[in-house]
Amino acid sequence: MKKTYKSYITLLLALSIAVLNGCTKLDEKVYSEVLQKDFVPTEADIPALIGPVYSVMRPMMADWQGYFDVQEEAADAIVTPARPNGWVDGGTYQRMHKHEWTTQEWQPWNLWNNCYTGINTANRVMYQIQSGQIVMTKGKDALIAELRTVRAFYYYLLCDNHGNVPLVTDYTSKDVPKQSTQLEIYNFVVKELTESIPLLSEEVSTVTYGRFTKWGAKTLLARVYLNAITYTGTGMWTDCSKLCDEVIASGKYILEPNYKESFKTANETSRELIFAVPYDETKGQGFGIHMKTLDPKMRIVFKMEAQPWGGSCAVPQFINTYDPDDSRLKDTWIMGDQLNPDNGTVVISFPNYVASIYGPNNSYDGYRIGKYEIKQGAKGSLSNDFPIFRYAEVLMMKAECLLRTGHADDAAAIVTTVRNRDFKTNPSKATVTGTNLQKGSSYVYGYSLNGVISPVEGGADITYGRFLDELGWEFAAEAHRRQDLIRFGVFSTKTWLNHKPNGATKKIFPIPQEELNKNPNLKQNPGY
Repeated sequence: MKKTYKSYITLLLALSIAVLNGCTKLDEKVYSEVLQKDFVPTEADIPALIGPVYSVMRPMMADWQGYFDVQEEAADAIVTPARPNGWVDGGTYQRMHKHEWTTQEWQPWNLWNNCYTGINTANRVMYQIQSGQIVMTKGKDALIAELRTVRAFYYYLLCDNHGNVPLVTDYTSKDVPKQSTQLEIYNFVVKELTESIPLLSEEVSTVTYGRFTKWGAKTLLARVYLNAITYTGTGMWTDCSKLCDEVIASGKYILEPNYKESFKTANETSRELIFAVPYDETKGQGFGIHMKTLDPKMRIVFKMEAQPWGGSCAVPQFINTYDPDDSRLKDTWIMGDQLNPDNGTVVISFPNYVASIYGPNNSYDGYRIGKYEIKQGAKGSLSNDFPIFRYAEVLMMKAECLLRTGHADDAAAIVTTVRNRDFKTNPSKATVTGTNLQKGSSYVYGYSLNGVISPVEGGADITYGRFLDELGWEFAAEAHRRQDLIRFGVFSTKTWLNHKPNGATKKIFPIPQEELNKNPNLKQNPGY
């Protein structure tokens, strides 16, 4: 197996393998199952116990209609316009772009379902351990802490995206769950992480890869605190900064000298990844961002075994914010002529142009997502692991906290450190100052049709807009953008491409209609 957590397995599968491996006599009776009372797990069995709690992240994160789409389609950097080969899909992508989603929209509904699948599984495994159904002779407290942390991660996603959701922690309860407020969910997440962190492993190795360690949990809590101003109205900059300091002081992670290192096919070796969702093209499928973004003709360019679909691309207004010397532009986006590797002929060309979300437009329009390495012979699923937390984010969270608490020059020193690897052809451009970071954004906001922006809103009025730009360049196509736009006051106030502001209530998604139908205790979020 390529890596320890490339392919999560269920407890039953693990036990079946253990039984079969123990059969050395051909006449020995083989049992199809192991009774629960006969199973006493050791440390070697921990992956099988907790695997199902993590495995739901595969369909949730980078798969079709996953978390990636929820965060990016609603923001200002990535769009899926109508194409000659389709991509209207009942209008869902246009509604996501225009913030006109309904209570039956696929993408946020999928996120809800996947989160509660993970929560329910975590509750089940914790119940089995705490009730003694699964006997743990050692490591019980650490395992429970890890399960609480993963559950808190799912609740953090629900807090951020749906706000007012049911809080379920008792696996045996038969009561219809009651609805909690966004503030109550936030407080629960903070409590769970704060209590669990001291018990989590500090080890960073193949054994803990793809699992929450102490450092991953601290990074998660730091991100929760970073966005506390959205959930509670109060900034938690000091608490966020302290956690970032602890992760930095651990010495466990580095900024990779090469930006692309964290996104290559075998990126599990990157020392920048703090927590990632492992994928494998055959054993752990689900990474489909390349299928959604690549034009069908790109099958020739990469000699792909699968036919890509050609939907998502970059919003030109976002692309135009890049400095041409910033290597993250070409490291993130596929642009210009794409060549046949056998004869060098041009297969297709991608200009930085999207006429509108309506169409069908020229399907070649718009730079495509190329951040995650697409190897020659790529299949319908990539083996790249999806980064949830990178060390660069810890540094940028620290910088943002400094900026927002009056230490702009100190923030600029950190941002410069992050930028140093991206301006190797012109190193002087890597340096930014505190004054720079306190300026507005370079994003030319406004309604764009056929490349003409009218009226022009611009981004000069965005507080710390230049820092928002820095976040955009560093974390483009990593499912960060919606959250960042909300925190900087842009999500519900600015116009981009064919999107116009549609109310502050769109900062959270609706409760899915099916959930309202099933649970009379649920009340729809405001504005829906």
